[in-house]
Amino acid sequence: MPDRASEVVFRNVRVPASNMLLGEGRGFEIAQGRLGPGRIHHCMRLIGLAERALERMCQRSLDRVAFGKPVAEQGVTVERIAQARIMIEQTRLLTLNAADKMDRLGNKAAKLDIAMIKVAGPQMAAQVVDWAIQVHGGGGLTNDFGLGPAYALARLLRLADGPDEVHRQQIGRTELRKYR
Repeated sequence: MPDRASEVVFRNVRVPASNMLLGEGRGFEIAQGRLGPGRIHHCMRLIGLAERALERMCQRSLDRVAFGKPVAEQGVTVERIAQARIMIEQTRLLTLNAADKMDRLGNKAAKLDIAMIKVAGPQMAAQVVDWAIQVHGGGGLTNDFGLGPAYALARLLRLADGPDEVHRQQIGRTELRKYR
């Protein structure tokens, strides 16, 4: 998987004033404005990634035999498949809700919903991919199934645009305000 993070250094670069967005000193405002839609985009991608991992997990559990029977016939696998479907749908609904609120009411009104999906999406995807890796056994971390890079991406997105702890703090403070 190619490195998706990189650093760009500009030296002696001049940009015409006519190309300035919003105005001088408003770069942070521009960056903040794209975070909501960007986080929704990340969650949509993570839902797709988790769907692919679940599909691979189901197929592999039917094909792979361990201890004399298909892995799909072993209790923990069926339980994990069910839990993966539940988690994917929960995250899908949270993401749809956040996107709808952002479309109707704007980024500020959807701030809490976006923070929730920022935490829920990567955690869900990492867990589903981890279970898919487990069903594949040692092969789950080879390049044959694409699950290793999928897990790395899900884990990376727990840090991108702020770590989970920052978003949980925001969610928790907002919730506590209701009771003060």
